Amino acid sequence: MGKDMNEGMSSFSDEDFKRTIWRALRLLAVITAVAAPVVWWKLGWQSAVFLLLGAAISGSGLFEWLRLMTAVMGRMDATVGASGGAKARPMGMVLVGFFLRLGLTVVVLYVSLKLLDGSVYALAAGLGLGVLALSIEGLRLMKAWTV
Repeated sequence: MGKDMNEGMSSFSDEDFKRTIWRALRLLAVITAVAAPVVWWKLGWQSAVFLLLGAAISGSGLFEWLRLMTAVMGRMDATVGASGGAKARPMGMVLVGFFLRLGLTVVVLYVSLKLLDGSVYALAAGLGLGVLALSIEGLRLMKAWTV
């Protein structure tokens, strides 16, 4: 009972963050692979395409978040270790990629909603799968900290 609360807990490192995002992306892919045939069977192929599009958009958002945070953390590390001569990677290309993905997402959503006559709920479910996968991985990480 006299155990210190911080005993067994490690700090959250850059590598922990990267592993968590990659595991969330892998979980997103697995859930999508299982859910898409079920949605196709129940609601039709157009709704399954909506689910796949939503999951792809969600996954690309997670991946862009990983790139953005990796670049920010790299700049912070380079600032802290500036005396060692470490040079930070420019953020310009990461931000350009982020905004291009955002614009492409809007175009894909608009075109798919105009052309396909599927369930919008399937699209919303696909978009929410990334949040679900990241939440599950976050809970796993919290459990690892407390055990």
